[in-house]
Amino acid sequence: MLKKKIMVVLAAVFLAGNVAAEEHHHAVPTEDHAEHHAHWAYEGENGPANWDKVDPKFVTCSAGKNQSPINLTGFTKAELQPIKFDYQVGGDEIVNNGHTIQVNFAAGSAIELNGVRYALKQFHAHVPSENQINGKSFPMEFHFVHADAAGNLAVVGVMVEEGAENLGLDKAWKAIPEQVDEKLTLRENVFDEELMPKDKAYYRFNGSLTTPPCSEGVTWLVLKQPISASKEQIEHFAHVMHHHNNRPIQPLNARLIVE
Repeated sequence: MLKKKIMVVLAAVFLAGNVAAEEHHHAVPTEDHAEHHAHWAYEGENGPANWDKVDPKFVTCSAGKNQSPINLTGFTKAELQPIKFDYQVGGDEIVNNGHTIQVNFAAGSAIELNGVRYALKQFHAHVPSENQINGKSFPMEFHFVHADAAGNLAVVGVMVEEGAENLGLDKAWKAIPEQVDEKLTLRENVFDEELMPKDKAYYRFNGSLTTPPCSEGVTWLVLKQPISASKEQIEHFAHVMHHHNNRPIQPLNARLIVE
């Protein structure tokens, strides 16, 4: 009898642990927050053309009609409300997840868009850029990922041109993790404004995550003005990744790109 009770208790503990793990794994998704057990890639048989075959949960990658990235062109003029940036010094953790290098932010930084506040979760990089502007690709693109209280995502895209060294990026790249799944603490907090242009004019469109599961309903805000980074900074990232990490351009379909 005692043995049976012990087995029941152990089973309950095991089940509770699994449920907690699942709830944590499926927390509010962020750009590049995909199912880690599904081995999708940027090249080869598990590359972008076959993401939907890697895992049934990735079907939106092929079936979706509002996928990202896109070539931003054919703009529609509108009175866009300015993005209100409320960024604090807070980037304190850097992660190599095998698909990108990501800097995580503590609570406090946010943007406000049309009266809705979106908390900054992280930023990460793609080489070369994923989105294009009038057919132009850039050497690098940053994605600043935000979520509102309901879990809706807004991604601010920042294009990077080769030029002067970026001091904010230098703080992060000093501690760039070389190994997959390696996580390090930054000695110097990254201040987001160091990775932003002065002019915050932007293009807006509806899109998706650019990585599996390619979930749609993401508000994209791509800044018009690029920032600069040195050739060495861009190449350092590419060297650590060992491959390009940009998803190919997706069909625009009937979407509008507003400026």
